[in-house]
Amino acid sequence: MRNEALVGYLLHQRPYQEKRALYYLFSQQHGVVHGVGKKGAPLFTPLQLFATGKRDLKTFSQINIASAEQQDLTIPSSPNKQAIKKSISYEQISGQQQYAALYLNEILWRLLPTDDPMPELWQHYQHTLNQLKQPLTADELRLNLRRFEQYLFTELGFELSLTQDSMETPIEVDTRYRFLPDVGLVPIAHAEQSLEASARTVFEGSDILKMAQQSISIDTLDEWSRLYRQLIDHLLDYQPLQSRLLWQQQQRYQ
Repeated sequence: MRNEALVGYLLHQRPYQEKRALYYLFSQQHGVVHGVGKKGAPLFTPLQLFATGKRDLKTFSQINIASAEQQDLTIPSSPNKQAIKKSISYEQISGQQQYAALYLNEILWRLLPTDDPMPELWQHYQHTLNQLKQPLTADELRLNLRRFEQYLFTELGFELSLTQDSMETPIEVDTRYRFLPDVGLVPIAHAEQSLEASARTVFEGSDILKMAQQSISIDTLDEWSRLYRQLIDHLLDYQPLQSRLLWQQQQRYQ
């Protein structure tokens, strides 16, 4: 690309030489793009810049906050491509919701391939950031994160079956299941159930069926949180998330 205009959000940055930084930009046009530009670009704010270069590492120039006219304001409401119009907010994300935004950025820059356009996921990310700028209860915050994770997993090609186990047998209400990311839901033998009852990987059949019926809701939020945490950890090869560690430290000192 040569002086191509990109609109996007910074996911991650680190120092590069004295006055420049290495940026990971989640762009509307090309997905994640790596580039080098002048230090000081903000997080969680839509940016417009120009990118030049044929290799993986581009040169970013003229980095500015994007105007609403430079952005596609069509925000899919679900993975089935239905869409509604949303306005763009330039308010800052504050308080505990900053940790949630950092979490979104970290899983994206660690999981997404480079130069792979994902316009629907980009729009869902923009919508979620705008939600994080609003007053939210703890449960509303978790709902926003789980719903975004669902869009991310769909984009990455992970389809979770909640009506059948790993052997394609219907989920039974009175059976416990262990979730294995590479396999799916595996029924636990009756003799093992007392040993597995407290395991974080274990789900009641009744809860799984409720998740299938209600999707991500207040009533199923805890189960979805456990399930998606396991999947995120698996995709990251169980390497720690810095945003999660920061959140835990903040909670400890409250």
